[in-house]
Amino acid sequence: MSVESLKTALPETAKDIRINLSKVLSEEGAPGLTQKQILGTALASAHATREAQVINAITEEAAAVLTAEEIAASKAAATIMAMNNVYYRFIHLAADDEIKKMSANLRMQIIANPGVPKVDFEIMCLAVSAINGCGMCMESHVHEVEKGGVSKQGAQSAIRIAAVINAAAQGVVSV
Repeated sequence: MSVESLKTALPETAKDIRINLSKVLSEEGAPGLTQKQILGTALASAHATREAQVINAITEEAAAVLTAEEIAASKAAATIMAMNNVYYRFIHLAADDEIKKMSANLRMQIIANPGVPKVDFEIMCLAVSAINGCGMCMESHVHEVEKGGVSKQGAQSAIRIAAVINAAAQGVVSV
């Protein structure tokens, strides 16, 4: 399935999502990010939604631009954040200061060596963390992407990509 097919699969009630989908997948519509960062972020976001039609459409779009390593990193970002976002959202919201001080004791080596530029992986992780609603992780990843030279506008673009991909998944599911 292509992105064009995905847009066609969205109902009229999701017209805004169809328009936004075209926009956020371009450098003009996602200022501050490269095309590789845009598609890597979109693919990580698609995996975070777990919606097959969205994953397939974004994978097809990304395959023309991303390497196999970049595609794998996108999936890895969604996977590691699925774990981290649950754990750190709990730590952030828990009222127990003793638990907050405990070591996570979770393996997260992919974050240190994702197989793509660290800043690109951090952008993907930021987008997935937004979809999963982990404020602690979002703060951490915003800090890292800015440290890596991405502007606040670039960070915002990543979140807009995540929002639109998430909405597209909701739209096709409700058809």
